[in-house]
Amino acid sequence: MDKSITLPPDEIFRNLENAKRFAIDIGGSLTKLAYYSTVQHKVAKVRSFDHTGKDADHEQLYEISVQEEITARLHFIKFENAYIEICLDFIKDHLVNTETKVIKATGGGAYKFKDLIEKKLGLKVDKEDEMTCLIKGCNFVLKNIPHEAFVYVKHADPEFRFQTTHPNIFPYLLVNIGSGVSIVKVEAEDKFERIGGSSIGGGTFWGLGALLTKTKRFDELLQLAAKGHHTNVDMLVKDIYGGAYQILGLTGNLIASSFGKSATIDKEFSKEDMAKSLLHMISNDIGQLACLYAKQHNLSQVYFGGFFIRGHPVTMHTISYSINFFSKGEVQALFLRHEGYLGTIGAFLKGAEQDNPNMYSWGENYAGSSGLMSTSPDIYPMQRTRSGTFDMLEMDRLERQLVNLPLLSDPSSYVPDTVDLTEDAMAREYWLSCFEEALEGVAKRAVASQPEAKDATDRAQKFQQKYFNKLQTLRHQPFAYGSLTVRSLLDTREHCLNEFNFPDPYSKVKQKENDIALKYFQRVIKSLDALGWEEKQFALVKGLLAGNVFDWGAKAVSEVLESNSEFGFEEAKEKLQARPWLVDTYNDWIARLRGSPHKCALIFVDNSGIDIILGIFPFVRELLARGTEVILACNSGPALNDVTYNESLIVTECIAAMDTTIQSALQDERLILVQTGSSSPCLDLSRLDKGLATLVKERNTDLVIIEGMGRAIHTNYYASFQCESLKLAVIKNSWLAERLQGKIFSVVFKYETPSK
Repeated sequence: MDKSITLPPDEIFRNLENAKRFAIDIGGSLTKLAYYSTVQHKVAKVRSFDHTGKDADHEQLYEISVQEEITARLHFIKFENAYIEICLDFIKDHLVNTETKVIKATGGGAYKFKDLIEKKLGLKVDKEDEMTCLIKGCNFVLKNIPHEAFVYVKHADPEFRFQTTHPNIFPYLLVNIGSGVSIVKVEAEDKFERIGGSSIGGGTFWGLGALLTKTKRFDELLQLAAKGHHTNVDMLVKDIYGGAYQILGLTGNLIASSFGKSATIDKEFSKEDMAKSLLHMISNDIGQLACLYAKQHNLSQVYFGGFFIRGHPVTMHTISYSINFFSKGEVQALFLRHEGYLGTIGAFLKGAEQDNPNMYSWGENYAGSSGLMSTSPDIYPMQRTRSGTFDMLEMDRLERQLVNLPLLSDPSSYVPDTVDLTEDAMAREYWLSCFEEALEGVAKRAVASQPEAKDATDRAQKFQQKYFNKLQTLRHQPFAYGSLTVRSLLDTREHCLNEFNFPDPYSKVKQKENDIALKYFQRVIKSLDALGWEEKQFALVKGLLAGNVFDWGAKAVSEVLESNSEFGFEEAKEKLQARPWLVDTYNDWIARLRGSPHKCALIFVDNSGIDIILGIFPFVRELLARGTEVILACNSGPALNDVTYNESLIVTECIAAMDTTIQSALQDERLILVQTGSSSPCLDLSRLDKGLATLVKERNTDLVIIEGMGRAIHTNYYASFQCESLKLAVIKNSWLAERLQGKIFSVVFKYETPSK
């Protein structure tokens, strides 16, 4: 392949040998390719030993096996049209398992390159309507990528302000600026209408710009505009009135006449100034049109796309300024991280309708995606170099459909993460360094989890290098995958571990800790049952908090656990901060418990071992005894030493064999175990398993309990609910504790009632 391509082809066209279907969107200068592949990767499975039969000799609770599993992945690749032929050659040489004879195509270049595509790939080109594809693609990214939309703020650090997507994305206005402008009102998945437009668009800027500056390349024209000063060419209000026109509310710096000075001043104007004036003229026209249509149709969500935008800072800034001015700040111009992929995503979805891809939820795979580049050429010049670069996006199909937790007070304003590291430079530097320092330990743990795999060390080194590279990218481009948070750093690490077939590095640690904790369960219950009511309630909470100390994701804890094998439940209790705690509403909680029982409690569980067995289950047992039903929600997939749904089933079965309260609650379905749909140490309540959400409504859940630093501090600390909630955690990071004005092992106990 051509030497100017910056990445090896197999890193660009990943998993091509398992590609099943294709789609392509060819514009004036860029090609966007999409394909669906099946990905074979390793997953950790647990199986309970039958201690009454053939497995009776096993001391361990369950066995762990690593098995192969096949999942679906969408790949999207963007590159310059100059590379189309060599890319098609590479694809042709690696197509072995494709199921289709057709490639869906959209975009103006689909006709131009039709013969070349059919000749190279041996696939029939089936052209799809461009606008339909664009809308389908836009719906898809808004529904499946939480931080897809952003507001652009020039000179800010960073330039991007990511927006929370409303659970119901409809209706919205899409302003597509290509050669002309199309303004489309989108009301539902397949319901949209072109309500207006203009012949003055990107083609006008390009055409007039070429006449004025003799510059033929669109990108070069934008570069000229970025350096220009429109006030040298435009006539301003102050040029006419000597200052502001206050009676009409017009400021002195407002453009009164685009290119107005060129008629009255006898001089040569620079290319840069003319390009800037032209850009303002066209952007202001489009912005005013968009505002008028948004107001006419009562739409607040206005997204901009098309080749005129394409992530260029100068066009995003002028459009944003125009929208803000004409709407008096009531409407924001919204841009999309993956705007360039909308057409190809839509074309792919049209070709895959028999598989009904909208039945599933999809998640961005950070390990295989390029991320958003900086728009600041002065700060990061290498990132804006377009020649020879390829941009990638990968989306993994999630086996469960994800929806909002119905108990959130206002799903449209819910933000999972407590701190946005994109905006907090000091916190960003700390956490990036923290994850970098922990990297070697994670790699060692990954190798230790697969002692019989000869290539484990080699794969762990590749994982280490990939994640290290991601961290360096995020230092320079903290906005690459949306808002940078502790959650996204953890999720990126999990994606990279899975990439190199380390599905559950802490599997053996969890197995050992579950086995040990179960031996103490009856002893803990006996000691609790011997206490008076008030003393027992405090002991239950203290047990919950002590269990939460056992977190292998926290450096301060993992060092203790690795160096002191005797560190256990009682030792953890001694580590806890004495009351009053850092956040302490315990008295309000006790007062509530003196009242009527809750109907149903939803508990999001954190760690395996002592946490779930000696902390959570005694607490669950007490709720059940009060007459409260309990839904225990655990991760669908592994992350750190968090308990998974399958592990929780085995642990619960063992506890039920020892405890009649738990046993009868399981039999009567007063205790139900469910999976969250997540494989993260943190918790996003806007992307939960649909079955869990349904159950929560059916059971009239009136109490939400979230435990652990990842779920209750890094995420959901400020989450508000329609019902009562209890968030509790032990702060096991000294830097974070100091930020919260506490010390390491400080306690957060946050009981809240819904605001009336």
